[in-house]
Amino acid sequence: MNARPIFFALVAFALPSLVSCGYSEDQWKAQLAKYKQLEDSSKATEAKLKAELKAERDRVADLMQQLEAAGLDMSKVKADLDAANVKLSALSLTLDEQQKALIEYQQRAKQLEMIKARFEALRKKLDALTKLGLAVTIRHNRMVISLPGDVLFDSGRETLSKEGQDILMKVAGIIKADPSLLARDYQVAGHTDNVAYGGVFRDNWGLSLMRAREVLLYLVSNNRGGMPVQRWSAAGFGDTDPIADNSAEEGRQKNRRCDLIVVPSVEEMLDLKAITQ
Repeated sequence: MNARPIFFALVAFALPSLVSCGYSEDQWKAQLAKYKQLEDSSKATEAKLKAELKAERDRVADLMQQLEAAGLDMSKVKADLDAANVKLSALSLTLDEQQKALIEYQQRAKQLEMIKARFEALRKKLDALTKLGLAVTIRHNRMVISLPGDVLFDSGRETLSKEGQDILMKVAGIIKADPSLLARDYQVAGHTDNVAYGGVFRDNWGLSLMRAREVLLYLVSNNRGGMPVQRWSAAGFGDTDPIADNSAEEGRQKNRRCDLIVVPSVEEMLDLKAITQ
């Protein structure tokens, strides 16, 4: 129940008797006007707070959409925000609770903006690679440079083609031209389609790993890519992480690839972890 109407009703009821106690009616009316002014000010403050809270909620939702569109997995964050929004819809929230919620949303928006800015800055540095026709995307919350396997290798082979070598030299040149990119950690990830492989490497796991190894060795070789060996590694995923439907040749072709994964730094991982708590 709202205490203010009750208070004013009681004061109005007691006004005649209070006037008889030495206070003029004008004085009491002035006091009532003062309380009314305070009440109006409080209502204005609450309305302003609600508007600010709505604006921050909208800003967080917009940032979430932008990050999801970029490829970041924000499912945990979205679940947490949905739960928070259910709580905020309650009519019994006090001004203090609304102020606390506003601060929390402002902090979330700041974190999301930091993550967005960091990924956009990294993507901008890799723009030169997209001009080579390479896909630069975010996958599993990591920046990924996809190298088409059919360009790098002949079917069922792990030896780099001449065209594949040329592409890797261009990639290495772009990375070396930017000290901040050169100082990052990378993993070469080999991938295949789901067509069974029965060659010398026994299965798709073996083929994907050997292809990743071949790309790695070329990139870290002193007389080739010249990448710092201590910052590079290789892994084979076989057909376990497809990016397209394997039921059609077009999809299988996309799945035959080597990805250069830009490994997140500790700072980046902590930022992303903090926002998903």
